[in-house]
Amino acid sequence: MAQKKPTWVIEKERAKKASAAETIWLFGLHAVRDALLNPARVKLRLVVTRNAADRLSGAIAGAGLEPEIADARKFPVPLDPGSVHQGAALEVKPLDWGALKDLCEPGQGAPRLLLLDRVTDPHNVGAILRSAEVFGACAVIAPHRHSAPETGALAKTASGALERQPYLRVKNLGDAMLALRDMGYTILGLDGEGEETIDALAADLTGQPVALVLGAEGPGLRQRSRELCHHLVRIPYAGEFGSLNVSNAAAVSLYAVTRQ
Repeated sequence: MAQKKPTWVIEKERAKKASAAETIWLFGLHAVRDALLNPARVKLRLVVTRNAADRLSGAIAGAGLEPEIADARKFPVPLDPGSVHQGAALEVKPLDWGALKDLCEPGQGAPRLLLLDRVTDPHNVGAILRSAEVFGACAVIAPHRHSAPETGALAKTASGALERQPYLRVKNLGDAMLALRDMGYTILGLDGEGEETIDALAADLTGQPVALVLGAEGPGLRQRSRELCHHLVRIPYAGEFGSLNVSNAAAVSLYAVTRQ
């Protein structure tokens, strides 16, 4: 008689199967085109209107995926109401960016990283990925829980950057910060009450690996995240109003630590 598996083993196997079966619907011409052109992206099903098929013809031919032509008025894809799909949707598997150590090991040069502490809005994360790509960040890192997963909305806001800019979700953000410290990164936490301004400190970090940690708007950084930062820094501002949207703060902060 076969021994019955423990409940925890059964649940772990189910979770693994569910994860393997997880798919995402990307939508919008930019997001779909860039996913079609990405050889690392596993593509499952492409649904397009006749007009979108014409506009994406080159990318479709290169991807080797047979499109399903659909009526724009009866678009047969499970998207949220109000999603501006522009007549194009692509079902895909999430990207696998590998391990933190392999992706972020300094090696040659002085990499820049962004760490997101409970930033859950996919539109903010999409905008952050665009900024990270523009300023050459090595990766954007967030915890599995309390973060924005890959979704169609995130991909559309990222306008293609999701396919090129590493977005690594880790089990525990604090543990990732400890690993980065061991790799030689200087970790800066963005905080409106920080004693130092980021531009003043950035001048002393030329040639060093730097990781920027940004918290959710409102609650900011969690206590453990604050404690694991080498410095808490603020963005200098003029006048009475000194609060930036987290995606804008990410762009300004990356510029400050890369322009040196």
